[in-house]
Amino acid sequence: MNSKIISVISLALCMFGSAAHATDFSKLNKKKQTKLGLYLTATQAFDMMKNDHTKTLFIDVRTRPEINFLGMPTLADANVPYMRMNEWYTWNDKKQSFNLDVNGDFEKNIATRLKEKSLSKSDPIILMCRSGSRSAKAANLLADLGYKKVYTVVDGYEGDKVKTGEFKGMRMKNGWKQAKLPWTYELAKEKMYTASAE
Repeated sequence: MNSKIISVISLALCMFGSAAHATDFSKLNKKKQTKLGLYLTATQAFDMMKNDHTKTLFIDVRTRPEINFLGMPTLADANVPYMRMNEWYTWNDKKQSFNLDVNGDFEKNIATRLKEKSLSKSDPIILMCRSGSRSAKAANLLADLGYKKVYTVVDGYEGDKVKTGEFKGMRMKNGWKQAKLPWTYELAKEKMYTASAE
């Protein structure tokens, strides 16, 4: 094989991670699919940020309580929740949890974070939630608003639930934390969402 071709392949693998195109997203759960069809695993998102964080915005879209109690990826640029706790803390019997409402300031805060990095709607944005469903909804919202390269982390921060065995129902399958990617409980104030109280 020509040495120039080998160099180009090597460079591509370094830039996008060796598994970046090896993952089959064709069987992705419908709740995790997006209009733009741009998907990453947690490991691929880590590789993308590690290789060139200056040209990509990485947003953790989980709620502030999730960030506060579960930590946050160290490579994330900011927390901008896609959804917020309902101000009346209404209970959802079907989901066995409190209701969440879409954050009306979401896009405005994304635009602010892009501007801070001198990026535009055409630059790559990575969105990550707990397990990939909220980030998909957030990606669709941004796509509708003209953003061009919005990726969603399909396995999220905590990953998917185990379906069988002693850990059934626990989020211990894939995800940022299960991949042992860098995260911290020590939150940086400048990365936190502070637009309004939850």
